[in-house]
Order: sequence, then C-alpha cells, then structure tokens
Amino acid sequence: MKRKVLVTGASSGFGKSIAQKFAASGDDLFITGRRVELLNELKEELIAQYGVSVTVLVFDVQQKEDVFSTLFNNPDLNDLDILVNNAGLALGRDLFDEADMDDWETMIDTNVKGLLYVTKAVLPNFIKRGKGHIINIGSTAGKEVYERGNVYCATKTSVEVLSQAMRIDLLRHKIKVTVVHPGAADTEFSIVRFKGDEEKAKSVYDGYTPLYADDVADTVHYCANLPEHVCINSVVMTCTAQANSMYLFK
Repeated sequence: MKRKVLVTGASSGFGKSIAQKFAASGDDLFITGRRVELLNELKEELIAQYGVSVTVLVFDVQQKEDVFSTLFNNPDLNDLDILVNNAGLALGRDLFDEADMDDWETMIDTNVKGLLYVTKAVLPNFIKRGKGHIINIGSTAGKEVYERGNVYCATKTSVEVLSQAMRIDLLRHKIKVTVVHPGAADTEFSIVRFKGDEEKAKSVYDGYTPLYADDVADTVHYCANLPEHVCINSVVMTCTAQANSMYLFK
C-alpha cells in the first residue's frame, strides 16, 4: 500500500538513499533539507524512475519557526505514515578543552533540537490517526563515548534516550518508534566533520570496507515494513570490520 514518508536531510548521504529506497517501493515522499538544488534534482530523479509523488520542503531543522511554519498544520501531511529524522552532523574531532563551541552549538541545535522540532510539528497527525512510525537516525557514538567525540557523542546519546522516551510516552497512541545506530559509513558525513578536508575524510575508511548509505537505507526500510503489531525499538549496525564505536580492525 502506498504510504507518505517524510525524510529530513534528504539532499545527500543516508537521507537521499532512504528517500530512494522508499520511492522504489512506491511510496510518496516529502524530502527536506537546506540545499534546494540537490533536493530538486532528487525529486526529478524519483519521479522519473518510480512515478511517485515527491514534495520538496526547504528549511533548516535548527530553526524552530521555519520547521513549524512548514510542517505544523500542513494539510498535505494529514495522512503522513512515516517520519525519518535523518538530519544530523558531526563537526570537528577535537579534544574537549580545544573544541570550538560554535561546533558544539551547531551539533546540539541540529542533532537534538532539530529532531525534537520536526517530531513535535508532525506528531499531531500521527496522534489523530492513532498510528504512525518515527524512525530516528542515531549513531554508534550514542552507545560508547570515544576520545575527541565529546559533544557529538552526547547528541547521539540524546537521540537514543529520546527515542526510548518517545516509545514509552507514545504507546497510548499506537505510534511506533525506532532508532537506527549506524557505525562508520562512507558518506559526506566525514567531509563535513573535517570541514571540507576530503583527503582527511577519505583516510578514515582506509584499510576496511565501511557501511554505505544504501546499507542504512535498507535497514530503515526493513524496520518500516514489518507487520502492524511489530516494532523494532533499536538497531545497532556496523560493517564487519567494526565491533562498536571504539573497536575497528584494519
């Protein structure tokens, strides 16, 4: 059955692959992000390949007013089935005492507050229907803290805790909540983390085969396609060479 799926941070990486995966199964998409050109390119691709409906919504999840003016009481989202909170980032790889506080603010505002704003804005639609599925993208960084991870680890730990809290608090509304925690994955994530240093970003994956965006999309799609009475609460996924956020064999 055709569903309506909202994916944040869909212009690249996990979000783009997740949107492609749902479109391939015939679902209609709402794709959000800040880079309108990339979102429009993805829209045209999905329409041409799969014949689904795709709506582009341009906003920054950090901006509460923009999130709510776009999503809250949006009639097109009245029958939304799935929300994928994918928008997120890491900035810097610095020791706590040497870290840039602006990086901290951006990670907190995106990874935590942005997730809260988007979820809160669309949640009335799920509650009204008595069903829905929230899928949050976390990280293995939310399971173990590692050196130079500090605030990024803290934000992804928050995603884990908030997902648990949502699951508990929304039980009475029959809303599913799933958190997917990927490990090392080869996307533009590392380029952002290292602030455009592509060579340094690429070196992160030397010596082993990491996850790819399509791997994460497959897992998200699987979680979203289980029977109505089944909910996967939490998934930790890594490449074969990685045990957790700290142990990697090269």
